[in-house]
Amino acid sequence: MLQISQEYMPPKIVSDVIKSFPQNSHPMAILIACFSVLASYYHDQKYDENELRHTRLAISQIAGIVAMIYRHITNQDFIQADTELSYSENFIHMMFDISSYKFTKVVSKALDIIFILHADHEQNASTATVRLTGSAGANLFACLASGTATLWGPAHGGANEAVINMLMEIEKPSNVKQFVQKVKDRNKGIRLMGFGHR
Repeated sequence: MLQISQEYMPPKIVSDVIKSFPQNSHPMAILIACFSVLASYYHDQKYDENELRHTRLAISQIAGIVAMIYRHITNQDFIQADTELSYSENFIHMMFDISSYKFTKVVSKALDIIFILHADHEQNASTATVRLTGSAGANLFACLASGTATLWGPAHGGANEAVINMLMEIEKPSNVKQFVQKVKDRNKGIRLMGFGHR
């Protein structure tokens, strides 16, 4: 854990790339660019399956990068990592700068579980893409860029985004029945998102 906590923040070139994007950019486009920059930054590194340094870098820096992307598109300053916090606590800290210890502990525990579930999501499209790209001997960060591009697709991770958009459209519980009626009307062409990958 100590090694990961020392490397949350990516090289400055990554933060410069994030800042170069318009604030209305899609976060996945920025994330792909960040992985491409890291592929360039670590291009001459040789990978040894017994050496976990690059894996550790990827795991640690993704938290910082995602937090920086979120804060950029919401027009907020970046927050430095706190090496005293756990991985999930630090992610919450870098995203939202929440100081309530009790809230952070509850949410970070839930986030730990979510991260584990997503990491153990079997052979989905993005995992297959990363493995296929890696089988050609590509740089780890180039593999992650390809997997992220796949995850962005509307039939994969983009389906999660569609659920969030649907929930924002519904807005409040009293609107659920009316929304479901629209879904049932085939002429409306509205889908109920969140069931399988659509």
